[in-house]
Formats: sequence, C-alpha cells, structure tokens
Amino acid sequence: MLSQQIITLAHGAGGAAMQQLIDSLFLKAFNNGSLALKEDQARLPLAELQAKGDRLAFTTDSYVVSPLFFPGGDIGKLAVCGTLNDLAVGGAQPLYLSAGFIIEEGLSLSLLEKIVYSMATTAKEQGVSIITGDTKVVERGMADKLFINTTGVGVIPASTQISAASAQSGDKVLVNGFIGDHGATIMLARDNLGLHTDLQSDCTALYPLINHLLLQHTHDIRCIRDVTRGGLGGVLTEIAQASNITIELDELALPIRPQTQGVCELLGLDPLFLANEGLAVFIVDHEQAETVLQLMRQYPLGQHAQIIGEVTEYSINHLHLKTRYGAKRIVNVPYGLQLPRIC
Repeated sequence: MLSQQIITLAHGAGGAAMQQLIDSLFLKAFNNGSLALKEDQARLPLAELQAKGDRLAFTTDSYVVSPLFFPGGDIGKLAVCGTLNDLAVGGAQPLYLSAGFIIEEGLSLSLLEKIVYSMATTAKEQGVSIITGDTKVVERGMADKLFINTTGVGVIPASTQISAASAQSGDKVLVNGFIGDHGATIMLARDNLGLHTDLQSDCTALYPLINHLLLQHTHDIRCIRDVTRGGLGGVLTEIAQASNITIELDELALPIRPQTQGVCELLGLDPLFLANEGLAVFIVDHEQAETVLQLMRQYPLGQHAQIIGEVTEYSINHLHLKTRYGAKRIVNVPYGLQLPRIC
C-alpha cells in the first residue's frame, strides 16, 4: 500500500518511494509479463508481429488536457484512445503502448490511481498491453497536475494500403459521427463559463470500427484520418494538400449536435475546427461509398455516419464548403488553435 496521500518529489527520485509507487500502482494496474520484468526496455516477439502483417506502425503523442476529468472521459482514457486511433487510421492493429507520466508535486494519489486504472481498463478493452513506461515528478508550478506521453506500436496487414496522398477525383468523404463534441465538452468543463448541457466527449477507440470496414472494403477506402486537433477542417485540408486535390463539403450534410452548434454560436467558434476524439474521416471510392456508409451505420461507432462531401476535379489543394444557401467558399485553416490544451 502507498503510505502517502499525495505525490512528493521522492516519488520521482529513484529511491524506495518511487519503487513503491511503481510496484503498488503501475505494475498492479497494467499487469503484464513484459512490464513485470522491470527491464529498461520492453522486448517484443518478432515472430508474432510478422504473423500479423508486413509493416510496423509506430506513433507517439502527449496529453495535457485541462481539466483532467471531463464528461465522457479523462486524461488517461484520452491518452490510450488517442494513441490507438493514430495507429488504427493507418490500417494497423494496435498491440502495445508505452506510458510516460510527468506529475506535479502535490497531486492526489487517489486521483492518479483513478487515471492509471482508467488507462488500464481502456487498454484491456482493446486487447492492448501497456508494456513499458516512465515516471517523472516536477516541483509545484512546473506542470499542471499531470501530463502523459504515450507511444503505440501496431502491425499493418500486407493487403492494407491507405494514405492521405491517395484521394482521387470523385471520391466521397464520410465521417462516422458527430463533429466537435470533444472540443465543445472541454470548453464547457472549464468552470468559468457557467454553461450546463448533457454534452459528452466522443473519446473512444476507433480500431473496432475501422477493422470492421477494412476487412470488407480494403481496396475501396483510400484514406482514413482521426479528427483531433485542428478538427475536420484541418484534417481535410491536410488530405487535400497531400493528394493535390480539392475537397468540397456540404454544410447541410455535416452531423453536428444542437448542443455543440449552440456552444459554437455563443462563443464564436467554427465547429469545423473543434477537436474530436472518437471521429474519423474516410475517403472512399465513389462507387462503394453508399455501401461503406450503410456498413458503417450497422456498427455502434458509426450509427450517425454521413457522407459529407466529395473530392472534386480541381487540383488547387483547397477545402471548399457549399453553404446551406448554395454559395461556395474556401475554408481557411486558422493560424492557431481555437481552444488551448484540448487533448
């Protein structure tokens, strides 16, 4: 049992207190053979990896969200889902994660325990092991409670070839759910607004849905990207630039919850640039787009899927929006973020 109630500098100093924290919390929560060895590195079975595919997918991300807990999730769940999603949108089966914690002195141990077990639960639900990690403790005021860095490893099957540079004229643009829920939820979770809704973050792991679709339509899906920082507008602009094409969205087809739309109107935000944590955009061959859409809607994570636009014949690397009034405008990506520290 941990004897202290809060994190102290001793928990990051490499002595008995740190060892007690690792043994009593991290090893217990993540609980797998690789981590239990307590080596300076995790050792991965190459034969198992080679049996699953011909390429490794490798990604890393850091999470600094404020507040640490929000409707629909917490920084631990967010860190796991966000990293797994970065692997999944490349067609990879996620297998392993690392977790690095930068903890501010004075953080409640019970709060840290809730976050760590949230990570463990989310990883276990997705069949993923957290196999190595690191803990650092910094003085009060040097961090905002807790930052988490995660690295993910997955394997891509030989049959899967998807890329942001693969979009072609005529392709359709699909999303699996509502736009902007995470960004709006984080904004509302900050106490200074005084607004209350039932809105929740869409924080979830996308691999089950993506695998479900790729098993049947590997050659019809050109590109998949998870829609996080920069929002849908930012991600589609990146795809347009990578493929040297123009994407045209239909404003009337965009799935936006009334609560999210209301927050945007009240605060002067554009939902196209709000972050999401359970949303992916799919670029799909136009002949199979309706079939993929109906297949997506059969799955819980795709019940609210929509075709929201298409790739046009232009090649000027732009994102266009056809407004509800029939006019068209170029969608320009903001220079900075609308919301700070949302993932």
